[in-house]
Amino acid sequence: MITKLSHATIYVLDHDVAYDFYVNKLGFDVRMDMKLDNGFRWLTVGPKTQPELDLVLFEVKEGGTMMSTEVVGQMRSVLQSGVVGPGVFQTADCHGAYIELQARGVEFVAPPQEQFYGIEATFKDPFGNTFSLTQPKM
Repeated sequence: MITKLSHATIYVLDHDVAYDFYVNKLGFDVRMDMKLDNGFRWLTVGPKTQPELDLVLFEVKEGGTMMSTEVVGQMRSVLQSGVVGPGVFQTADCHGAYIELQARGVEFVAPPQEQFYGIEATFKDPFGNTFSLTQPKM
């Protein structure tokens, strides 16, 4: 029987840029950062308050992965289009988090707005992945 989700994948185009964004701008912890003999880098991060979830920052590139040149091109195109929304990050204070993350250089697509489920702002990472930052309705 399945008991929980332990890892989720976020596709990125550059590990170093992803590391800077997710660790230095969003404030996530590095869970694992290792390079295998074949050059494959296993980089996982996660929110400090959610140690049971690892977000795999999976670099879209040829070599060392199962992606062909064609698939890499398609993945890059889809990511950069801004239509991929890997998930929702929760916060206790959407307005405060918005101000803090903006000051760290996070690009927001939409400022905090009242929604039927709470307050939501939308931001994107340097690759085009978009995320909801949501303060649930109490």
